[in-house]
Amino acid sequence: MTDIVTPAPKAPGRSRRGTMIAIGIALLVVVAIGADTKVVRIGSAADVKAQVFSPDSFGDKQFPRIQAFVESHAVDGPTLATALAADKAGAAKKYGTASSVGTIMPVKLTAVAGQANGGVYDLTAAGMPPDTHLRIQMGPAINGTELRDAPGDIAFGDFKNQIEYQNAGSAINRAMKKAILTSIDTTALTGKTLDIVGVFRLINPKNWLITPVAVTVK
Repeated sequence: MTDIVTPAPKAPGRSRRGTMIAIGIALLVVVAIGADTKVVRIGSAADVKAQVFSPDSFGDKQFPRIQAFVESHAVDGPTLATALAADKAGAAKKYGTASSVGTIMPVKLTAVAGQANGGVYDLTAAGMPPDTHLRIQMGPAINGTELRDAPGDIAFGDFKNQIEYQNAGSAINRAMKKAILTSIDTTALTGKTLDIVGVFRLINPKNWLITPVAVTVK
């Protein structure tokens, strides 16, 4: 004869306690997750996407005020050349914006465009010293960070790293091209008279490579 052993039934109280403990632990987990979760509204200041640096948005925003700054501070070309010949350091301090490399000099002049070399035109302007070499960048490539550095208030510390800082300068150059050069046939300027407002980096006072903020073809 075989004996059949039947398991003793669990005490109802112990089973209920186990269930309640499990529910309590689950509730604690939910509360912990909720406490560690931040709700971010799309487009708000906390939105990660809104915090990603957009060079072209930066350039489009900054160029109009840089253009206004340069136009309001531009010095007549012959006047600036005379001042630089007399006292380079004094003229740089009086008329320019200091930068990490050279001083950014705002200038305005009327000049005749000569031959182009890679989108850079030689210029001849009345009243300028004959030994001053004038050139202007007209694209398609606009190089350098003269526009970024012109107002003196766009600093490396405003950006995450050197790449962002460099990209900011390139984006301002692109914004300038879009705003003032797209309406000009920059491939056919030789022999034409140009009213120019722009900036150059003062390294050699007898060699000006101008990046424009305004150009009118007469």
